Amino acid sequence: MTTEASISCTSTILTPAGNSEVEEQLAIETPYTISLNEIEIGASMVLPVGLEEFGVGFLFGQGYLSDPKEVKEVIVCPEGKISVYADVDEDVAPKDVIITSGCGGTGKIPRDMLEGKIDAPLETSLSFADISVFIRTVLHRSTLGPMTHCVHGCGIWSEGKVAAFYEDVGRHNAVDKIMGAILLGKASPRGAVYTTGRLTSDMVLKCARMRIPIVMSRTAPSTLGLAIAQRAGITLAAYARPERLNVFCNPNRISN
Repeated sequence: MTTEASISCTSTILTPAGNSEVEEQLAIETPYTISLNEIEIGASMVLPVGLEEFGVGFLFGQGYLSDPKEVKEVIVCPEGKISVYADVDEDVAPKDVIITSGCGGTGKIPRDMLEGKIDAPLETSLSFADISVFIRTVLHRSTLGPMTHCVHGCGIWSEGKVAAFYEDVGRHNAVDKIMGAILLGKASPRGAVYTTGRLTSDMVLKCARMRIPIVMSRTAPSTLGLAIAQRAGITLAAYARPERLNVFCNPNRISN
């Protein structure tokens, strides 16, 4: 079986008792170049779904976009290019970036974003009943994850439901797709994000800049991820399960 995000192949299982063949599903990883107003900004290896959202979210993560009203058009070419047209300065100067623990083009943070002012998050609260539904929905919505064991998922809960969900071979890319969905008007930032990836500095900073008040992960935060959450005033929760959260800062937004 081949899907838009995976292909079939055969592997040989070797054991002391003998060999056998099994059909496998592999997640598709392919390079895409992202341009802003015809100026090439960067490139990333990406799962080829949610590409409009990824292109816009990538540019947001790199500091080139900040407001939904800026985005005018997104064109995805099957040859591997995402062209974003936006009402921003035409002079797209290279940024002074810090290479992070991430991979590819999304593993960079412009220094001015890391060290600059972060606006206060939008206020909301989340009950454990909502958290349970949110996490279970995100984890069970994926068919690609169980098939390939090769993707990260990220969802956003707003207005009482999972408003958007995306997967990618990279945890940063999955979060970028959520950021892009918000900028394209497909979800509200007044809610909570849940990701299967760890919460390092760049992951948390993207959510903080979007003013998302609650950020949760199936796994762990880093020290700088926590420091950014504390500085931004967002609620940071790790090891998130339907009935348990390890909240590292600002637990007041979570109600029992």
